[in-house]
Amino acid sequence: MKRKTGFVWHETFMWHQQGKFSGLIPAVFPMQPGQHFENAEGKRRIKNLLDAADFTSSLTFVDSRMATDAEILRVHTAEYLEQLEIDNLLPASSAGFDAPFTTGSVDIARRAAGGAIAAAEAILSGTVDNAYALLRPAGHHAETSEGKGLCLFNNAAIAAAHVLATTDIERIAFVDVDVHHGNGAEEIFWRDPRVLTLSLHQDRWFPPNSGMTEHIGEGAGKHFNLNVPLPAGSGFGAYRAAFEQVVIPALEAYRPQMIIMPIGFDGGAQDPMGRMILSSNSYRYMAETLVGMAEKHSNGRLLLTHEGGYNESTVPFMALAAIEAIAGQTSGVVDPYGEIMDGMHGHFLLAHQQEMINQARQQVIALQQHISA
Repeated sequence: MKRKTGFVWHETFMWHQQGKFSGLIPAVFPMQPGQHFENAEGKRRIKNLLDAADFTSSLTFVDSRMATDAEILRVHTAEYLEQLEIDNLLPASSAGFDAPFTTGSVDIARRAAGGAIAAAEAILSGTVDNAYALLRPAGHHAETSEGKGLCLFNNAAIAAAHVLATTDIERIAFVDVDVHHGNGAEEIFWRDPRVLTLSLHQDRWFPPNSGMTEHIGEGAGKHFNLNVPLPAGSGFGAYRAAFEQVVIPALEAYRPQMIIMPIGFDGGAQDPMGRMILSSNSYRYMAETLVGMAEKHSNGRLLLTHEGGYNESTVPFMALAAIEAIAGQTSGVVDPYGEIMDGMHGHFLLAHQQEMINQARQQVIALQQHISA
């Protein structure tokens, strides 16, 4: 079914720079200068592919804007915001562990956070049915008082907090499918039952020692945080099983009034920052599944925020598949990598992968019991 899908993009998102790096390492001797893994090219190529395929015109453009201090402070501390503004004037700085940036990047991050808010507002107003926010810098690792994992502001969390503060929506579900743990939303909403945070990620990858199945929230938020740490090398079979056995039952129990999907394509085969073997069809399946859940429980309200994905040649086709899925339309573009990736050995669900999913499934059962109590 064809849907009216919003699209957030701004040229300045591509102007964010981390500084002098080579891969993930600062480019000082003995590292030869090169590009940071997280650079503009992979994201710009998504927009370029949409344009070249004449698919951008099928989407509804949503203007981004600068997030205000008040909107940011619903999620982040005043001290953290103040330090970012000071550092924003320096040639190079850092928001914390592995979150480097240069002069002006905080302004760009404000626009990215504001773009997520604008997309949420467009969905809630009925201007669009759902939306894809092609944002940079990414946000899902940023915590209340600290930037992490190349993230300054937590774009998706800021959008969710805005919705909770300004509308009558009382339940929002996050389904984070970036290859790295969605630690930011977990930490921000750790004690908040109004947000179900669910993350599928490569086990014990990044951040270190986070994203375990036993991490379920505290206080009023206990049981409302779910993690599915999948072993390195997992393919479509493991992700499909995780969706069928964890994601869908959790959403059925929680009945969210809006779903936010922080989506990173670094779980794709050949990505330098992950060790999974997903393809564009894998991401199409996950996006289509959440469209179905949103239409069943959330009046179709579904927001995708762009997070990771670092192979500039393959990521655009994965993003296109997800955008086609939520728009209910096809561009006619065939992923030239699709057949290769879908044919890789390892897509069958394996016993050690099912074991991890079983652990997560036990936490879903606890959530179901808690809600029905």
